[in-house]
Amino acid sequence: MDTSKEILFFFSALGAFNGIILGVYFFFFTKKKYLTNYFLGALLFALSIRIGKSVFVYFHPDLPKMYLQFGLTACFFIGPCLYYFIKSAVDEIQIMPKSWKLIFAFWGILIVSVGILYPYKVYPKLWGGALIRIIYLQWFVYIVFAGFEFRSVLKKIVSRKEKTTPAEMWFGMLFLGTFLLFLFYFLSIMGAPGATYISGAVVFSFILYLGISILLYRKKTDDLFLLNAKISNKKIDSEEAATWTEKLENAMNEKALYKNPNLTLQDLSQEINISSHQLSQFLNNNLGKNFTSFVNEFRIAEACKIIASNDKLTLESVGYDVGFNSKSTFFAAFKKHTGTTPLSYQLQELSPR
Repeated sequence: MDTSKEILFFFSALGAFNGIILGVYFFFFTKKKYLTNYFLGALLFALSIRIGKSVFVYFHPDLPKMYLQFGLTACFFIGPCLYYFIKSAVDEIQIMPKSWKLIFAFWGILIVSVGILYPYKVYPKLWGGALIRIIYLQWFVYIVFAGFEFRSVLKKIVSRKEKTTPAEMWFGMLFLGTFLLFLFYFLSIMGAPGATYISGAVVFSFILYLGISILLYRKKTDDLFLLNAKISNKKIDSEEAATWTEKLENAMNEKALYKNPNLTLQDLSQEINISSHQLSQFLNNNLGKNFTSFVNEFRIAEACKIIASNDKLTLESVGYDVGFNSKSTFFAAFKKHTGTTPLSYQLQELSPR
């Protein structure tokens, strides 16, 4: 291997290695644990495995077929990770919905099962033909979905009529980088002139180092994961707010959703068919309360009814019945919302008048 190839190999391989390190950082070491952090970490990890496979196969084509299969398997998760990375940021989703988990489980079971039943070593033509096309089609479809979710920001970046935020530029860079990586690999598979596997690795390394430079340059990085921070102080218009209020009250009173101790903002937003970001914005700016305070109001109102009508239940059991997951949380919320303790309220309600 001559000097130029050694430099190219070192640069590309180091990019894949740094991608894994950066992925681990987003998974475990960021100060604020946004859901977008985890998806970005998973995206970088999948990309790095795919890039690493390309680099080593390009310079050492005699490597065992197992490495080819491993790289293509990782490639199967790039599209979903990119899409949910974008969607979790756009909709400000902080708790991963069950449907997303099921989708990832489906893709995982599918590609692993295919790998076990039809290993690359035994079926190289299948992997090099139909399967690789299916994998890249899946990747492309998720890129399109991600672009649709991200379309308003992409228009802003392209038109340059409005000033973009650091978060919008950061997400735009990551989206564009993943798209370019797909494009280089696709052109290489199609046999386009001048397109090689290693060109994708070089593009990835360049974008990765650019991203690392941004992170090192900026003292504050948390805002890079808050796409909607700029509009978070806007109120929902009164007509729409009235509709949402009615839907919320119906969901909480008729279905008693507050009794679920694991109720999340995402669960409630899905119940009334709006995004979690919209619900959070509505609660904070229109109603002047956060999600926890909103739900606890219903829990405390129900607790007051139970305490006033039944003196045989312990106060702790009342708290659990209305949706609190601990005695201390119930007592603290009760005092905050009523100005008195559950015991004082019980004595006051049950005392002769």
